[in-house]
Amino acid sequence: MPDIVTLERPREGVALITMSNPDINNHGSWEGVEQLGDALVEAREGGARVSVLASGTPGHWYEHAWLRDLRNTVIGEPTTGTGGGWGVCLQELAKTPVVTIAAISGDCSGGGAELGWACDLRIAEEQARFGQPEVQIALTTGIGGTSRLARIIGRTATAEMVLDGTPMTAQRIYELGGVNRVVPDGTSVEVALDWADRLADRPAQALATLKQILIDNDDLGLSEALTNEQRLFQTVVGTEEAIATMGDIQDRFDSGESIESVYGSPRP
Repeated sequence: MPDIVTLERPREGVALITMSNPDINNHGSWEGVEQLGDALVEAREGGARVSVLASGTPGHWYEHAWLRDLRNTVIGEPTTGTGGGWGVCLQELAKTPVVTIAAISGDCSGGGAELGWACDLRIAEEQARFGQPEVQIALTTGIGGTSRLARIIGRTATAEMVLDGTPMTAQRIYELGGVNRVVPDGTSVEVALDWADRLADRPAQALATLKQILIDNDDLGLSEALTNEQRLFQTVVGTEEAIATMGDIQDRFDSGESIESVYGSPRP
């Protein structure tokens, strides 16, 4: 099986996972998505606290399912894999303690965009376009392109994307709250890795528990979510690391340091 997906470890606690399938412009072949799922699992099991998803195919991040595989699955013809990688990817991105950052360097669509929506954080280059074109393929979204996206950018904008099926620019998605920031072309991986470095230096248990609070919040009403958040807070607040860090931080404030000095300057 050719290596469509590569896994690198730029530093302890950080994984860089890159999909490169230029022959089909990074459309999601079953083979490629299975490799992506395997890489996400390997990164987590190898100690990654933050994983960055990138593309090695110019102009394309992760595109929609490769239609030959999808069609052949339906009609019982040979495919490049089983298709099970989609579920593995969604589980690893959205339901594990690893913080995931999508470094979106080009167009993304359909199932590829849905993998991006499942990430915790998204950085998009100015050239990128986002689309849920399923209606133009006589299909519907199937793995979050309507349900998850509506929770991210709202029902009205999601209705436009899925019912019309034409793409939106990175800037428009940013304005809707769908990406954390838009960066110049060619810089998404650099920016994502810089962010990953910073997150990997955060206290590990606190980082993982905050990810769990976010996961649980997706499925709970407000009252239940608040109760759950306090329950998880109690699992962290009494740890040796938390007790020591609280003391150190308060000492810095008591010595006259400013909030900006302690916690950092606001990001643009």
